[in-house]
Amino acid sequence: MEKRLLRYILLLFIINCIVACSSTKQNTESKDEVKTPVDEAFEDRGDIRFVFYNVENLFDTKDDTLKADEEFLPWGMKAWKTERYEDKLKKIFKVLVNVGGWELPEMIGFCEIENRFVIEELLRKTPLSRGNYGIIHEDSPDARGIDLGFIYRKEAFLPLNHNIIRINFPFDEYKTRDILHVEGLINNKQDSIHVFLCHFPSRRGGQVASEPKREYVAAQLRRAVDSILVVQPQARIIITGDFNDEPTNNSIYKVLNAKENWENQNKGDLFNFMHAYQTKEGKGTYKYEGYWNMLDQFMVSESLRDSSNQVYLKKNSAQIYQQPWLMQEDPENPGDKPFRTYGGAFYYGGYSDHLPVYLDIFFRRP
Repeated sequence: MEKRLLRYILLLFIINCIVACSSTKQNTESKDEVKTPVDEAFEDRGDIRFVFYNVENLFDTKDDTLKADEEFLPWGMKAWKTERYEDKLKKIFKVLVNVGGWELPEMIGFCEIENRFVIEELLRKTPLSRGNYGIIHEDSPDARGIDLGFIYRKEAFLPLNHNIIRINFPFDEYKTRDILHVEGLINNKQDSIHVFLCHFPSRRGGQVASEPKREYVAAQLRRAVDSILVVQPQARIIITGDFNDEPTNNSIYKVLNAKENWENQNKGDLFNFMHAYQTKEGKGTYKYEGYWNMLDQFMVSESLRDSSNQVYLKKNSAQIYQQPWLMQEDPENPGDKPFRTYGGAFYYGGYSDHLPVYLDIFFRRP
């Protein structure tokens, strides 16, 4: 009986080896057909993967009497109950772990979060708890309580300081989100880097009518960038966020001087990775009335484009993360659109109305 069992086990082992060899050959011959979304995200992964994600109104279920959060309460217009809230936390985790590519992202920027508590809940109630993340967050004066947040894996990033740039329009009493500036160390805590997280004013009221607000915010951001570059001309600066403008709009192209040329730029110009996407049909991070908009972007300073430096980027380091499960059919226009949580008061139960973007940062090895 024992000999028969051993022969059976040996036979299974041989069969498995043959199947494995055949699968390896097939994978080599038709690699594109068998790659998973996680495999694709892992390809050419940097030493640090920095994800930015507009998570579409991540509110808790508690009433903040100082903010206009009534629609995101259990008795509010959107019937925002605990089950829906916790399901959204799980979905955000699913997105982030997939974007990470077999590894949790080292740095993550969020916009459209209500407060620090929802970030803490995300880290506590999902397997992101295994990532040993730190949190940087400041309350903004936005009327609805919409904030920015930054989390980082403590073994990959050491924060030195952070501050906010508060926006006070000289021509309007409208309150918008702050710009969050974080300075820290990467590459075994040897090299400094500056990160600016942004969520520019929306296009409510029309793109043209609201443009001066975004241009004003861009001017405050550009002033902060210049103040760093004056002291540290080779400073490593990364700017990311939801800009509610596209790469060719004035706020980005003219005010920030974020251009499309990887080389031969003027001194102080920023490079905008997402400029190339704007000219591609069906590419963007947000779809409005049938048209894709490239609103979520990564821009960087000159020193990060130099591959001879200890910390550097590649020309294709920034990407949009788009997979079929992040999309839903667009019933009013051709193609698909991001699978969102809400459309008005209707609950779809999706992920976000924006697609995430990510940036790979590389370290030069000795």
